[in-house]
Amino acid sequence: MSACVPPRPQALRSHHQPHSPPPGPPRRFRIAGADVSASIAVFLIALPLSLGIALATGAPLQAGLVAAAVGGLVAGWLGGSPLQVSGPAAGLTVVTADLIHRYGWRTTCALTVLAGLAQLGLGCLRVARSALAVSPAIVHGMLAGIGVTIAVAQLHIVLGGTPQSAVLDNLRALPAQLADLHPAAVAVSALTLALLLLWPRIPGRAGRLLRKVPAALLAVTGATATASLAGLTLPKVDLPSWSSHALAGLPEGPVLGLVAAVLTVTLVCSVQSLLGAVAVDKLVAGQPGLPARVPRSDLDRELLGQGAANIVSGTLGGLPVAGVAVRSSANVQAGAVSRNSTMLHGVLVVVAALLMVPILELIPLASLAALVMAVGIQMVSLHHIRTVTRHREVLVYAVTTLGVVILGVLEGVTLGVAAAVAVALNRLAHTRITHHEKEGVHHVHVQGQLTFLAVPRLSRALHLVPQGAHAVVELDGSFMDHAAYESLHDWQNTHTAQGGTVELTGRRAGVRIGEPGSTADPNTEGGGTEPTADAADCRCRPWTAWRNHQCERPQSAPAHDGHPTAPGASDEPSGHELARGISAFQRNTAPLVRGELARLAREGQRPSQLFLTCADSRLVTSMITSSGPGDLFVVRNVGNLVPPPGRESRDDSVAAAIEYAVDVLNVRSITVCGHSGCGAMQALLNSEPGGAQTPLKRWLRHGLPSLERMADDSRPWARLAGRAPADAVEQLCLTNVVQQLEHLSAHESVARALRKGELELHGMYFHVGEAQAYLLTETGDDEVFDHVRAADLSA
Repeated sequence: MSACVPPRPQALRSHHQPHSPPPGPPRRFRIAGADVSASIAVFLIALPLSLGIALATGAPLQAGLVAAAVGGLVAGWLGGSPLQVSGPAAGLTVVTADLIHRYGWRTTCALTVLAGLAQLGLGCLRVARSALAVSPAIVHGMLAGIGVTIAVAQLHIVLGGTPQSAVLDNLRALPAQLADLHPAAVAVSALTLALLLLWPRIPGRAGRLLRKVPAALLAVTGATATASLAGLTLPKVDLPSWSSHALAGLPEGPVLGLVAAVLTVTLVCSVQSLLGAVAVDKLVAGQPGLPARVPRSDLDRELLGQGAANIVSGTLGGLPVAGVAVRSSANVQAGAVSRNSTMLHGVLVVVAALLMVPILELIPLASLAALVMAVGIQMVSLHHIRTVTRHREVLVYAVTTLGVVILGVLEGVTLGVAAAVAVALNRLAHTRITHHEKEGVHHVHVQGQLTFLAVPRLSRALHLVPQGAHAVVELDGSFMDHAAYESLHDWQNTHTAQGGTVELTGRRAGVRIGEPGSTADPNTEGGGTEPTADAADCRCRPWTAWRNHQCERPQSAPAHDGHPTAPGASDEPSGHELARGISAFQRNTAPLVRGELARLAREGQRPSQLFLTCADSRLVTSMITSSGPGDLFVVRNVGNLVPPPGRESRDDSVAAAIEYAVDVLNVRSITVCGHSGCGAMQALLNSEPGGAQTPLKRWLRHGLPSLERMADDSRPWARLAGRAPADAVEQLCLTNVVQQLEHLSAHESVARALRKGELELHGMYFHVGEAQAYLLTETGDDEVFDHVRAADLSA
């Protein structure tokens, strides 16, 4: 085997001498074209919605425009979520309408200012993350209740009438309103709703082009044009002169009522904005290339920005401001890359409010009401209902929704919190304990948390086990208090003393209870449920190496020289370590995976991926791919090599695995995974010509094409995104992945599946020291291994 000297060493070494670039000229402020186009899209959505929400609250219609402008400029500039768009939100409609009805418009503006100050205080206390601890069932129930209230109220305007202040009053007045329809209002509303519903569903290429125009803008524009051309007599938008616009005044009313109002506005604004910021982060993570340009949301800064926006909006006579999901989603999907898009949309709202008043006054109120009613209906999300049902929190959702509809937002949320606490206490107290005998073995199954309330039933079940029998106690819970621990501990000691045996399985199998002679500390966390120092059950992570285990091993046992060994060190034979590991699997893991493995045993394996990687012991395939039983068909060898097809390969094991995976298992993807510090690649670089042809040398000849590829100056080097390879070994590891993919595609079964479009090939590189995975992305002639980021997983 001939030696190969890696070429271009200067290129490798130059990257180990980083230096700072010379300072360039100061950068001028620039707005990206993507931000300009995104701001226009958001503006076209925000304009009709802001007017519609102002109409629904009973506030002056200019207040919606003020809130939209302030939300874009102030919250967009100061907020911690760069791409979240703030403004008047549908979730605040019910709260604001109630405040206007009780205290009047000027006092409502003052309450908005006070709510903004409260948000500033919360932001300074850095409690934004704590606000997200509210149960999603309560948040979704609150929004659903607000949506129902909005929809019922706006239905009266859609039908040509006037809504009442309370939901129940609106429901009672609905039959009379249906008997007194106004055909013109109904026709305009029906047209608006039809355009809202059908416009996003236009099929084909034409539909994709037409959908660039927001459905809300088109619906209101179409209804306005139809009403004007048909000469319909309808109430329309009335924007008084800005010189007569009402600003905030001193709050007037009972102190307790005003305090409750401020708390309600603060709660709804803050929770909606913070949840919106988290949702925007998820949207950003799903956009290719955007996570690298847009930082994650700073929730405390977002709270400060929302507080500042509410102070300014309330002072200028605007509606309360919060993050708005519809506009934020449109901003991300329109390609925005910075907060400039949000701020520019606020500038456009200001321009429209000053220059487009004659056009805005042509809009029928029935069209705006239909638009807001549709938004209210969408707030009752079937997806959210299915989610809370799946998590058994539908009671909390229903109580919150009904409470908001009947009593109000603050009262409904309070009832929802009480329901959530009651459900949690019920789950903690409700424990199911069963006993049955099978083939001479007595099984006691505990489902739920073991607290003192369950001790009498636990004791009765345990005493059904006869003396001297073998018992299996399955603890399917995550908590055990001291009383339950003592009861189980005493019974186990008594049962084993009488000649019986006890096996603990389930989630709490790691709790060492009652080996004769063992002791437990009742002061440990969980009331005595922590294992003692000589616990036989392993609490180490699944990926913890044997030599690092701190359990199942005497911590101070003397070594052969008479000195105590260090924790984790062991002189016992490796066979004992293997047996101990298998025992830990049978005790801790097997009960958890037995059902899934039984299903796979019945159905057979159906992996979707052939994963071909190195035999290196540091490469744990299930760990770095987060895969489980039945996911990967794994082939491992020295150097992750794929012998090319032909007579000279003299090795059919890899080819047989490939053929079986593609033709029999019908995998849809094959990945070749290399790694840093590969001993096989080091051996290839250090190999000397001649010498004995050992099995290792004969096998590594399949890596010679990788050496030749790296030495070929006419081919670009495979490289890592963001940095050059650390040394020649890493360069060869990367090149080898690319070369083995070529060998793989030469196999007949693979080539046939590729031609049919039934198979994909992927290259992967894993840096062991950094715990960082890279995926091969070919752009033109370049072969680049790009980072796999944590955000990519949530996308």
